[in-house]
Amino acid sequence: MRMRTSSPADELIDNCDYIIKDSIDFKNDNRICLEIGMGKGDFIIGMALNNPDTNYIGMEMHSNVLSLAIKKINEYNLDNLRIIRMDAKDSVDLLKDKIDTIFLNFSDPWPKKRHAKRRLTHEYYLGIYDELFSNKNCKKIIMKTDNDDLFEFSLESFKKYGYDIKEISYDLHSENIFNIMTEYEKKFSKKGIAIKYVKAVKIKKEE
Repeated sequence: MRMRTSSPADELIDNCDYIIKDSIDFKNDNRICLEIGMGKGDFIIGMALNNPDTNYIGMEMHSNVLSLAIKKINEYNLDNLRIIRMDAKDSVDLLKDKIDTIFLNFSDPWPKKRHAKRRLTHEYYLGIYDELFSNKNCKKIIMKTDNDDLFEFSLESFKKYGYDIKEISYDLHSENIFNIMTEYEKKFSKKGIAIKYVKAVKIKKEE
């Protein structure tokens, strides 16, 4: 049998000091925020630099993209940042009851109706996120996108699943809202595309 050879991206990931392999190893009890689909890392690095008292995990399933993020992360010494190569649907075993806030930035819109379940704001994924949140009484998701259809789908999905819309903008860069830009966001903004933003919170009702 031919031995599988590691790609340069795989080797970079395997040797990265920030990669999560078996367990989360932050050396404090600060809250943990998760970005699902971190791309090349601009957002999660910026958040970690600006908020040293909060821990961050960037999740990305594509090795080639993750390796580009690692090259940027290696330029810093960030004790409050970790990254993981994983699909969100496989995240419960590792991240159960650990996450304070989830960020969804410029997720794949999966525009065809038959692919709706693959959208990261579909009720299928919202059910997975339920398992990840550390505070079952207050679950928080913050989302940015350039895609109008995904945004409207997500708003409806959040509401049907019991989330309240706490903040919303159809043109984020015109608002006075703290914002770290992703690499996609920079590209879309240069083209004059308005960025949609929503903060959705699900608070457990008293019985």
